[in-house]
Amino acid sequence: MKDTLIRIAEAIARSGGRAYLVGGCVRDGLMGRPQKDYDIEVHGIGPDELRQVLVPFGTPMTYGSSFGIISLPGQDIDIALPRKEKANSAGGHRGFDIDIDPHIGTKEAARRRDFTVNALMQDILTGEILDHFGGLSDLQNGILRHVDPDSFPEDPLRVFRAAQFASRLSFSVAPETVELCRRIDTSSLSAERVEAELKKALIDSACPSVFFTVLQQMDQLVPWFAEIDSMQSVEQDPLFHPEGNVFIHSMQVLDRASLFRERVSDPYAFMLSALTHDIGKIVSTEVINGRIHAYGHEVLGLPLLNQFLDRLVSKNAVREYVLNMVPLHMKPNVAAFNKVSVKSTNHMFDEAAEPEDLIYLALSDRPVIAGDTPFSGDSAFLMDRLEKYRETMKRPFVTGKDLLDAGLEPGKEFSELLAFSHKLRLAGIDRDSSLKQTLAYARKLQKNNGKQL
Repeated sequence: MKDTLIRIAEAIARSGGRAYLVGGCVRDGLMGRPQKDYDIEVHGIGPDELRQVLVPFGTPMTYGSSFGIISLPGQDIDIALPRKEKANSAGGHRGFDIDIDPHIGTKEAARRRDFTVNALMQDILTGEILDHFGGLSDLQNGILRHVDPDSFPEDPLRVFRAAQFASRLSFSVAPETVELCRRIDTSSLSAERVEAELKKALIDSACPSVFFTVLQQMDQLVPWFAEIDSMQSVEQDPLFHPEGNVFIHSMQVLDRASLFRERVSDPYAFMLSALTHDIGKIVSTEVINGRIHAYGHEVLGLPLLNQFLDRLVSKNAVREYVLNMVPLHMKPNVAAFNKVSVKSTNHMFDEAAEPEDLIYLALSDRPVIAGDTPFSGDSAFLMDRLEKYRETMKRPFVTGKDLLDAGLEPGKEFSELLAFSHKLRLAGIDRDSSLKQTLAYARKLQKNNGKQL
């Protein structure tokens, strides 16, 4: 990739222009982080000339009609000309007037960037770093600081980008940037843009809780994360939760859940489940005989959970996963504590969309003793029971065809009979015995209905 970048920069230089790497690829390169893609900003030549220069490298493809961003087939490279952006009355992501100006100069081009660490530029041919706004110092000190106090608020998404970068990069946010973000109205943003920042924080951060604690500092959990904000006022029984309120507990669970992201079927959906697992405590917490309880919170919170997911989550599969996992999140730890029967754990795992993920969610939620980790304690019991469940599900079982071959006719009782046989399967009953018991149950149903098998 480096050779390609140099060849492009040399071709641009021969036409009188200059090519700079800009944005995240410069920041990540200086931090020693992987550079997944490259953004080039070209100064000194116009759009038509730039397209001609790029033809030998593949058919230039322009997207973002207002932005004039050019990509090359098969390359993780975006090439653009410097531009000025000014918010207009349209609002949202499209609410900007764009003026392309190849001769604006590097400082003015960098001024439109959000944070100083993202305003760094690197000359591709010489390697020189252009630092017009103190980005190198902020990078060294791990600080996110806005570039321009006038232009920064024009895109409200920058509030969530600040929280996302702080979470992913383990940076702090400069006090003046926190104060500026407090005054920004984010309600006009689209759910898709907010979810994109949330997703990055949940699946790419070592401590995803930072995303929410930074928003908390900015007073920006509302409106998008109103339920998470409400958790701050919900206390818990200090005997079981010495860490404090539901918000603090949920942030700890979220960070422990990040240890399991590489093991689960859908990291994003899993982390959303960890974030919202105790959302029901908002509506179910009460004091009884001097003790704090939240009986039934795993189910009582479903309307709130639906409300949260409706606001933010675009994919139905993710929604269905979370709505399945949250009501079940307490069951594995209870099962392990009581050492329940194999039949009971079989039923528990059968309810789960992803049984192994459910174990990891429960382990993330379990009380942590000094020196303990989410991987210790009850995990061996639960993994052993999961293996038994999987062995059970591999064995031959009663099917609809078996019932038809036995002389039963399809009807309203058919699904009830299949459900009955499935319970026998989970109880470890072999196929032949299960079929006999199911047929006996069918005769009982038909006798009650005045029929004969």
